[in-house]
Amino acid sequence: MSVAAPAQIENSAAGTNSFANFDFANGTRLPEKASLSIGAAVFEPDAAVAYVPVILNRATPNTVIARVITVNGSGANKAISGYQYKATESVVIFRPGDPLRKTVSVPILDAADGQQFSLKLREAPWGADQGTASATVTANSSATPTAPATSGFRNPRTFRTYGALQYEMTKSNMRWSDDGWSGAWSTKLSHGRAQPANGETGIYLDGELHPNAEAPLRYTDEGLVMHTQVLDTPLSWAGIAYNYGSVVLSGHNTPSTQIGYGQYEWVAKMPDRRGAWPAFWLISTSGWPPEIDVYEGFGYQSYWDFDRHISATIHGGSGGWRTFQRGTNIQAEQAYGMSGFSQGYHRYAVDIGPEYITWFVDGLETYQSVNPFRGHRWYPIMDVAVKTTGSYTDGSGDMVVKSFRAWQN
Repeated sequence: MSVAAPAQIENSAAGTNSFANFDFANGTRLPEKASLSIGAAVFEPDAAVAYVPVILNRATPNTVIARVITVNGSGANKAISGYQYKATESVVIFRPGDPLRKTVSVPILDAADGQQFSLKLREAPWGADQGTASATVTANSSATPTAPATSGFRNPRTFRTYGALQYEMTKSNMRWSDDGWSGAWSTKLSHGRAQPANGETGIYLDGELHPNAEAPLRYTDEGLVMHTQVLDTPLSWAGIAYNYGSVVLSGHNTPSTQIGYGQYEWVAKMPDRRGAWPAFWLISTSGWPPEIDVYEGFGYQSYWDFDRHISATIHGGSGGWRTFQRGTNIQAEQAYGMSGFSQGYHRYAVDIGPEYITWFVDGLETYQSVNPFRGHRWYPIMDVAVKTTGSYTDGSGDMVVKSFRAWQN
């Protein structure tokens, strides 16, 4: 299929591409982030709802996600939640092509003229710079009420495939080896078996090269089990001793897994062990960067909840030098009603088109970015790295991949 068809689908999904003429400098530049601000608002004292604006200062090249919360007022005219208004916590999402003003609806209970409360950001927004983080919402009988934003916003896309199925992982065709080849994935990254520059403390194991370790890969009725572990005896690579075993499968020498424009989808159950770092990601066949991270689970971060958090990132640059990265790291349960990523199987997908890259979880769009990497071809990687110096024994350190498919447009 030609690339014209997915471009038309993208435009109908994402609205006008404001960045079609931007100079991405072969994937080394990305348009500036927008800044997100809370705006002041007024409402009539007898109103049932107050509308509070959330505003971007410019068109956004990527999805922007902000969590906002109401805060009681201060002074003699303070409005109190439960009395004058109903406490509200909301997630505001701007997608590329959306209008630059949205409103948050706050139910009003019994406010008198002049009473006020605030709406504020819970933290800096994902995908945008932080502008004004808090603004006052005031009952004012003599002012024009703040109007709601009611139109122009698109719903999230649902995952679809537009091209031919090029690769599907099955128990009968799944093969792996040290270097990989046309019919097998590699059990190491293109540059080796460890990434100490990332702070990783695990070595990527191969069952044949490291027979004294527990099998890092096995195919069961559930799917492909990618097993991480504490090593009984440290293993060395490039002069560094490693006490943990990581696992990776890379398609850098497996052309059947590689696509240009098209879609990738994994169905998997995540680990939940502190220090585990599972990921599905893509690297350009011309070298790193660029990189597209379809999913990462930052188990080495204390805040990370494997059952509720998801992430998506792009890295730009060339010749081994990264010039930008941008993405999102969100609490998916609150933003999208998704959870339980280590409890059961969920779908992680990306659609790479000539204008936009769009991420999906369980078929629902969770992030989108203008595509600065036009013309690249990609190979997939699935891995569970280890980044810890602790006991690494809580929960499960295994990721189980039930299926993996690639479609070429």
